[in-house]
Amino acid sequence: MRYLSHRLSSGIIVPLGLLAASISDTQAADLGPPPIVPVIAAPAPPSWTFRLTPYGWLTALDGTQTVRGRSVKVDASFIDIVEESDTLVALMGDFEARNGPFGLLANVVWSKIGVERDNVRSRTLAPGITGTLGTSLSLDIEMAIAEIGAAYEVARSGPLAFDILAGARYWYQEGDLSFGVTGTVEVGDLEVTGARAFARSGSVDWLDPMIGARVRYALAPGHELQLRGDIGGFGVGSDFSWQAIGAYGFELGTYQGVTFSGVVGYRALYVDYVQGEGRQRYEFDMLQHGPILGISARF
Repeated sequence: MRYLSHRLSSGIIVPLGLLAASISDTQAADLGPPPIVPVIAAPAPPSWTFRLTPYGWLTALDGTQTVRGRSVKVDASFIDIVEESDTLVALMGDFEARNGPFGLLANVVWSKIGVERDNVRSRTLAPGITGTLGTSLSLDIEMAIAEIGAAYEVARSGPLAFDILAGARYWYQEGDLSFGVTGTVEVGDLEVTGARAFARSGSVDWLDPMIGARVRYALAPGHELQLRGDIGGFGVGSDFSWQAIGAYGFELGTYQGVTFSGVVGYRALYVDYVQGEGRQRYEFDMLQHGPILGISARF
């Protein structure tokens, strides 16, 4: 009986196992291959882009310069400065690094210019001067301006973007004011050399905080218009300063991953800085303005 029971169990279990395997194979054939789940790649994080723009600023000067208490009125166009100056030198560059809405800004201007003859007029002379002063006046200014700051895009609508700006502007200057003199002259602390008397400021520098805003508008692919304005000083360095820039950039082409663009525009920068009193007084109350021309490289 045991042998018979074992034979019956084997006879029942084996066919059941075969039947289950057959059903499983049939279901697998009906269902087909397992579905493929699409893999959604995470968006790439914003990367840094950089833009370097060497440029020329065809600067005109309009204002007042005071060196050791002696003030002159300056009204010289860029053409006047080129024609009358033998010390016209300038190095200028702008840099921006951007990552998404955030940007870092830097700008450097170094210039050494001279203005003379009819474009410089005497306003006041220190007391205690005896002798004859001629009408020949000249002013030589060596100046460096360095800006550093940050920008953040706070609004965007299609091709239009609006940034807020904050940073600082550093100024360095040396001013030499010279007067044509004749005869015997006693001019206090003026340095008389030959037929000229010189008032030298020595090194003067200060730092201005600044805040501002910028509008960027994409006119077409590869064409962008920028308008920027800022104010600064607030009595921390200078009494007050302001700046306005309008620039238009247009792509020229791409070479080895670097996109080159032409830049044309206009820049105006005003500052009113005063230090010292009497014969130690130095004042630079001046508007510098003129066209800008440059080449931008973005990578």
